[in-house]
Amino acid sequence: MKYRRSPIEIESPEQFGYENIECNLAESSVPDAHLKNLEIRIEDLVLQYGDHLGKPELRTLLANESDALEAGDVLLTVGAAGALFIVATSLLNKGDHVVAAFPNYVTNIETPRTIDCEIDYLHLEFDQGFRLDLDALSSLIEPRTRLVSLTSPHNPTGRVMSEAELREVVRLVESTDAYLLLDETYRGMSFSATPPLASSLSPRAISVSSLSKTFGLPGIRLGWLICRDERLMETFLAAKEQIHISHSVLDEEIAFKYLKNKDTHLKNIKRDIARKFSVMKAWMNNQDDLEWQEPAGGVVCFPRIRDAVDVDPDAFYRVLNEKYKTFVGPGHWFEQDRRYMRIGYGWPTERELEQGLTNITRALRDTKK
Repeated sequence: MKYRRSPIEIESPEQFGYENIECNLAESSVPDAHLKNLEIRIEDLVLQYGDHLGKPELRTLLANESDALEAGDVLLTVGAAGALFIVATSLLNKGDHVVAAFPNYVTNIETPRTIDCEIDYLHLEFDQGFRLDLDALSSLIEPRTRLVSLTSPHNPTGRVMSEAELREVVRLVESTDAYLLLDETYRGMSFSATPPLASSLSPRAISVSSLSKTFGLPGIRLGWLICRDERLMETFLAAKEQIHISHSVLDEEIAFKYLKNKDTHLKNIKRDIARKFSVMKAWMNNQDDLEWQEPAGGVVCFPRIRDAVDVDPDAFYRVLNEKYKTFVGPGHWFEQDRRYMRIGYGWPTERELEQGLTNITRALRDTKK
């Protein structure tokens, strides 16, 4: 395994120090929750080894998303990142062929690279609205393809796969010996109808999600993968047992009690996202220097500085960070041109979001040639 650190991790707000940032627009989640506000009592919890698959009651809650699923189809993991790592290292070997959406969240790309897989990228293009090109995907899938790795809603663009598109992707994968890995971390944040879980549509589809992005609980490191292939689930469980045996029972108990009131939490979260998205959209609609493809879900967008704007991106980010104490996710976090930037509008308060967007405008003004 050839591990390397990625810029998105090296330059992350938590590594830079939250205390050094006044307007943090670099996060890709909703605001972090406080345990005291969740009214969760854990005083009687026994700190023992838990069920290796994960707390049965919690897995049942997650499986209840679809009549096609049951608790045995769910494996709890250390965040979605843990699930993605388990899937990649269980399915892939050196030289295996992978098709992956690009740009993408770093783990979806970096782990197959670490394994020395051969990767073909399904490029999501700005001028095509970051649309999933099904013809291009079909042309990339080969008889030797082992994994098709997609994300919806997509990070960093906010593009959402429709149910029709999802079903066509599943059909394409089922026509080969490949598996579909769908990172559905933002699934609850679709602005329109929520598509079905990929794993509910086929035993060859693997769903991955967590409580970090949509629910603001990244600190408990609770994620999961869902798959209806019993043989494959046994392999995933073996991987988990070799990495860390079982999950933290404390994390699982907090997650279980939180998700018992999921609908109430999600209603409040979506209301907050809607308010902040209206701020984001109003600002973008008045932009002469930036252009975007309006997101259809999630809490991030991926605008870019217009070609006609003569600005040095390095100078722009330096002024934005140092003078205005404002952070976004530069394009190089996703191996894109630095004229792109991921703006996370869900995590900051409305005041911080408004100020941060104003600071982006000021930094562009200050660094135009």
